[in-house]
Amino acid sequence: MPRHLLEFDNPDRFVPGTIGPPGARTFFLQARQGRALVSVSLEKVQMAALAERLRDLLDAVQPGGAGPDPGGRSPTADKLEEPLVDALRVGTMALGWNPSSERVVIEATPAEGDGEGSEADAHADADAADANLLRVSIATPTAFAFVERAASLLAAGRPTCPFCGEVLGPDGHFCPRTILN
Repeated sequence: MPRHLLEFDNPDRFVPGTIGPPGARTFFLQARQGRALVSVSLEKVQMAALAERLRDLLDAVQPGGAGPDPGGRSPTADKLEEPLVDALRVGTMALGWNPSSERVVIEATPAEGDGEGSEADAHADADAADANLLRVSIATPTAFAFVERAASLLAAGRPTCPFCGEVLGPDGHFCPRTILN
């Protein structure tokens, strides 16, 4: 049972973001409601899965969806706000639809520590002990904007090898498809 709930019902903003260069980026979800600002970190694959499932959910509840609010700000203009303090490292996420409020609900719980992490991980685990659940309820235009922003962040990563599809490092990579028989 959660000891501390970070809840944002129709936040002023809910955006994905990254810090660092491609290949060494840290991915974040950030919510702001009034003066309350919360950032949580997650893996790139988690952000990709959230964006994909969120898009599927939006397609199911709003076939041919309206998309982001055309009068609103561009989702790519929403950068992460400072101070950027990681409230928790996301382990498990849940996604749902609240038909009574017609809002998307996203929940994130912290990753379980394995006891073998670094000192920084131990500090993050201590902070996460205070934040056991992040719950954000957002309107569909905000959800569409989130999906667009996440897609642009994911596409801005390192390029892939045209032969094998593996991600290229700063110095390229050894491609198994270039081996001659």
